Amino acid sequence: MPLPGSSPWRYNAGMEPHDPPPGVASAPSPRIWDAQRLANPHIPPDKSARVCAMFSAIAPTYDLNNHLHSLWLDGAWRRKAAAIAQIRPTDTVADIACGTGDLALAFSAAGARRVIGIDFCHAMICGAKAKSFRQLARAPVAYSDGDATRLPLADQSVDVVSIAFGIRNVDQWRLAIKEFFRVLKPGGRLIILEFATPRNAVVHWLFNIYFRRIMPATASFISGDRTGAYHYLPASVDTFATPESLAAEMTDTGFTAVTRRSLTFGICICYRGVRRG
Repeated sequence: MPLPGSSPWRYNAGMEPHDPPPGVASAPSPRIWDAQRLANPHIPPDKSARVCAMFSAIAPTYDLNNHLHSLWLDGAWRRKAAAIAQIRPTDTVADIACGTGDLALAFSAAGARRVIGIDFCHAMICGAKAKSFRQLARAPVAYSDGDATRLPLADQSVDVVSIAFGIRNVDQWRLAIKEFFRVLKPGGRLIILEFATPRNAVVHWLFNIYFRRIMPATASFISGDRTGAYHYLPASVDTFATPESLAAEMTDTGFTAVTRRSLTFGICICYRGVRRG
């Protein structure tokens, strides 16, 4: 399954986004996510730094594991998210937690005038730039390091803000939603793509076996990961906000017409909200 986008989205003073976090070795360490922290990976005060180190470690095999362990559905989910955004030829899109750029490129293919990809993990940005160069994106995609709670974008400057499998990694995700509201033009759309727990009993049972037992083992083997990244993924899904509370937060922030679209038997959900004028 795709990891949640990338990035922890909060800088520590004096630390560049590509630096190893204080107290965490630059080489992959099995102690980034141990059993105690995996009980609720959203609680540790240094979650941001740990997530950044984790994604830096798995960046070289990130795309392979995403595609393989989603059975190549991750691309379809991102294309669906781009379709739900209802891209117009005049739109500027900001894709937050852009990872290696798959959703940014989907927006480009959907006809956006300009796409901006922002991610906290510098290794992911490097991968996104290389991929965009190889694929010759239809619309220009500009990539940069950035913080979801302090976006390097002017007020009311973009038509669409998106974040795919990344809101769960944001240390202060409610603050990030307010920041998304700030940079959107009136009438602009927020698109959030995120994992969920399927509600059908049979699908839920099969999903649990695959997502919590098989995938962490095989993805860790393929990537050679020792950080616990692929054990973090199901743990972070289990302990994150419910779909109802995420949608409610969008509404409380000021988004209107908030909708939720279940994809692939409820394995993930695409949220959409419109910034009120």
